[in-house]
Amino acid sequence: MRKVIIILLVLPLLSFTLHKYYVALTEIEYKEDSKSIQMIMNVFMDDIELAINKDYNTNLQIASKNQLVNIDDYFYKYLQQHFKVIINNKETSYKFIGKEYDGDIVYFYLEIENVSLPKSIKIENNILVEHFPDQQNLIKATVNKKRKSLFLSSNNDKGLLKF
Repeated sequence: MRKVIIILLVLPLLSFTLHKYYVALTEIEYKEDSKSIQMIMNVFMDDIELAINKDYNTNLQIASKNQLVNIDDYFYKYLQQHFKVIINNKETSYKFIGKEYDGDIVYFYLEIENVSLPKSIKIENNILVEHFPDQQNLIKATVNKKRKSLFLSSNNDKGLLKF
């Protein structure tokens, strides 16, 4: 009888499994003094590593002693393919400033130079959605002290912010 009670108590607990969340955040800020748009994107390290390894048939080994010497080239190439920024209806290119690891997160630092005050910023972001259909990409932008945000997913990977 005791075993039956234990099984009845434990069985419902087994039906709940840990669910991994797939969320990346990109913060965009227009800097009037330098006429630039500065972006910081954070992504889970293991997710971006899996995506790049599969897409480019490589083995990044992020944050290990065996990390590829040209890892930034892979990061930049992947970002250019999956993250686009259109300012005032003109597609722009951004520079890859660098990256930083913090725990299980990798931060990418990106910049667009010589930008007049943006009236609109269109974002196309399908980072990780090919490999993780539940991936969600949150965009937060600040222009002239006005804050706007977008929530993008595999079903809707484009959005327009008007300032």
